[in-house]
Amino acid sequence: MGRMAVAAIVSLWVIPISIAVNRIVPDPYMDEIFHIPQAQRYCHGDFKTWNPMITTPPGLYYLSLAYLASLFPGMWFAKGIQSFPELCSTAYLRSINAIMAIICSVLVYDLLIILRPCLSGKRATFYAVVIALYPLHWFFTFLYYTDAASLSAVLAMYLASLKKKYMLSALLGAFSTLFRQTNVVWVMFVAANGAITYVEDLCWKDHILVDHKIKFEKKNFGSNKKVVAVAPTLRRRTMGTLSETRELSESGVSNGHLLNDSGFMDEIMEVTLKFWYFKWKVLVTFFPYIIVLVAFLAFVILNGGIVLGAKEAHVVSPHFAQMLYFGLAAALALAPAHFNISQVSNFCRQFWSRKLSSAFQISVSLILGFISVHFFSIAHPYLLADNRHYTFYIWRKVIQAHWSMKYFLVPLYIYSWVFIINMLGKTQRKIWVLLFFIASAMVLIPAPLIELRYYTIPFYLLILNSHVDNIEVVVGFLYASVNVLTMAMFLMRPFHWDHEAGIQRFIW
Repeated sequence: MGRMAVAAIVSLWVIPISIAVNRIVPDPYMDEIFHIPQAQRYCHGDFKTWNPMITTPPGLYYLSLAYLASLFPGMWFAKGIQSFPELCSTAYLRSINAIMAIICSVLVYDLLIILRPCLSGKRATFYAVVIALYPLHWFFTFLYYTDAASLSAVLAMYLASLKKKYMLSALLGAFSTLFRQTNVVWVMFVAANGAITYVEDLCWKDHILVDHKIKFEKKNFGSNKKVVAVAPTLRRRTMGTLSETRELSESGVSNGHLLNDSGFMDEIMEVTLKFWYFKWKVLVTFFPYIIVLVAFLAFVILNGGIVLGAKEAHVVSPHFAQMLYFGLAAALALAPAHFNISQVSNFCRQFWSRKLSSAFQISVSLILGFISVHFFSIAHPYLLADNRHYTFYIWRKVIQAHWSMKYFLVPLYIYSWVFIINMLGKTQRKIWVLLFFIASAMVLIPAPLIELRYYTIPFYLLILNSHVDNIEVVVGFLYASVNVLTMAMFLMRPFHWDHEAGIQRFIW
């Protein structure tokens, strides 16, 4: 069991479903009507013509050219084609995402092995297969969209950073921004967490230990090296995932104790002091990420905005409600762990044990939630006009079912985020959770359109860094059921519009 097993299992559904989709829906559909003709122009050597309706960079088209070029010699030798542009059919272009889906599943497996070393090979294989079934990722595997390649590039960047290959990670991060501009946020997220782990490694190497008071003292007058007053319980490399501190657990110090041992401000102070002490080493090591950020900022200035085309329909907006939607969507994707009696009872127990502080935090969260849905809940014209998307029906039949419905949903949104934060808090330090929240907000809040595909990358980072055990079978069954239903609706339930010719289909 391992990479080959994951790739083989994922191929068992990717190949036949790709064939079925190409036979039933042979022509470009939805956003493919922009992406496929643009890729075909590139196949003909036309790199100057650009469709103004395309908002994302041409990374997918360049990747497709490289992929098709690798196929060309064999296809030409077999007399399957006479020229390179013949390879740029809809079916061949879609197949690049089938390949990326398989690669993505292998990356998930490798990430699980690093992030959860306690998992056996068989368990990691099964877990990777279940995650590969995540409906928003799974569905767009079979169409020529940027999602599969974008996710794969981000995960590859994250994997390289965890392996401390920071130059490679930064290069992959730059590559990821060629698929979707907002991936620059995940580049900075990975760089920040990589830098924190890096200074922790330096502290351990230099025998610098930190207590919860962060008191630095001189070791002696003849040395510039600093040492920190040692607390009764020593901590080692605690700023990465807590799986990296399993040595401490074996010594009798539990991960939960480490999480509760220091407050959030202590962690901020600790990280700040360590960064200041090793500032030049951090700057040199992580300079490639800074280059990526500077290059992206230069692009935004020269382009006059983040998106390339259709700028009037993708204006950056304060869509704070988007974060609430993501919290609920992520919780629903982990429903067996989220909506159960044990989880609710734990939530009530924690609330009761810290009545004053919990009541204040929940009250503030609810107030912010109500403000978000009242003042910063955006109904984009695309959302209201296009009944091919499931979000059209979610908006009309759920969120807008009654004027009060969006307010009644706020407690559920807050409960979902409490679940997410608590789940991440069991395996990650508070500062990691904060960085994840900030990165998710930077990606989602500026987006005026409710597009569930935007939730894929933050959800993958969430589930990879959470230890949600003993529900893989149930979650896998739920994902597979949703996939069967949505693909059947897409392929078998076409319909027509009165105001536009052609066959229409339901899609995420």
